[in-house]
Amino acid sequence: MKILKKHWKKLIVAFLVLSLLGVLAMIIPVLLVNSYEKNIYRSLGEVENVDLAIVFGAGVKNNGDPSDALKDRLITVAEIYDAGLINKILVSGDNRFKYYNEPEAMRDYLVNVENIPSEDIVLDYAGRRTFDTCIRAKEIFQIDEALLVTQEYHLPRALFTCNSLGVVSNGFPATRQSYVFAGYYGLREVAAVYKAFIDVYIWEPSYLGGQVETIEF
Repeated sequence: MKILKKHWKKLIVAFLVLSLLGVLAMIIPVLLVNSYEKNIYRSLGEVENVDLAIVFGAGVKNNGDPSDALKDRLITVAEIYDAGLINKILVSGDNRFKYYNEPEAMRDYLVNVENIPSEDIVLDYAGRRTFDTCIRAKEIFQIDEALLVTQEYHLPRALFTCNSLGVVSNGFPATRQSYVFAGYYGLREVAAVYKAFIDVYIWEPSYLGGQVETIEF
């Protein structure tokens, strides 16, 4: 008790400093990620030509069709392609299991429904999450610049991740409707922001998978 009485001022200062550091640790990642909202286009008329767009996976249904969110991403990128603003589309998704193949479902929809030539679609079978897609775009597919296509809530984090890993990116929102689990996705995104910050600045990827591929434009 004597020690506490003697050093109470120092203890209060230390507590305040640690509290401030804790608050900054909570705020800085959010501010940094949200700063990429300036990189989001709001209309096709704003989009600057770029060689390639990246479409992030968002789940497929039991029958193999894209989920509603993923279908909206594919419809959106098809519109951008048809407008002559991109030349190639990288579809990146999860294919860890034999009967679950996001990239092929994405390609099939683009080819069969949106009439995109298959030769203009590149498949990334190991885009299990946003970080994987972005770092593989840079390290495996040697992409330096891209247009990112995903829902509005996801775009700032995707832009932060890809730009931080060396893929200079702008984004185009694919939100075309209200989604059943929109509330859940929004809450999950809050935690995902901190995970993205850790992925980019702290952890080094232990596995990229696959050989370097060259995309011809």
